[in-house]
Amino acid sequence: MIHNTLVASDYSLLDEQTLTPKPSYWGALLWRRLMDTTVLDSGIPVREGLHVYAHCLRGTSGGVALLVINNDRNAARTLTIPVAGERYTLSSNELQSKTVQLNGTELKLGEGDELPVLASISIQAGSVEFGPATITFIALPQAGNGACQATSTSSKTEAK
Repeated sequence: MIHNTLVASDYSLLDEQTLTPKPSYWGALLWRRLMDTTVLDSGIPVREGLHVYAHCLRGTSGGVALLVINNDRNAARTLTIPVAGERYTLSSNELQSKTVQLNGTELKLGEGDELPVLASISIQAGSVEFGPATITFIALPQAGNGACQATSTSSKTEAK
């Protein structure tokens, strides 16, 4: 994971003094666990407050992973999900907070700096709401996307 900076910005994933993960670390970890290298067309145009990105689901033939960013600070957004899946929503009480919650539970290292379990919430097909100022990963292992085979190569195709 590489962050670029032009002028004196701090994009590190770990706090330099305590070496504890910053909120961006948890997003990068979920990205690495869920998003494969094959990029798909989400079929959802970028619109005010909602950005949706799709990739093949890492390690799952036919599976799709979505990254849904609601950057509206005040309003929830909804999206129709075609099949059941697993939801991982990152949120915080304040935008500049040094902590982040996954599905409402604060993420922090355990004893001996062990990573916590990144537990998902099961969701059904249909309308799913995304709270204001949240980042959500959705794993859809039963999506049946033909472009997402176990030995897929990077390409741009439409998510089905």
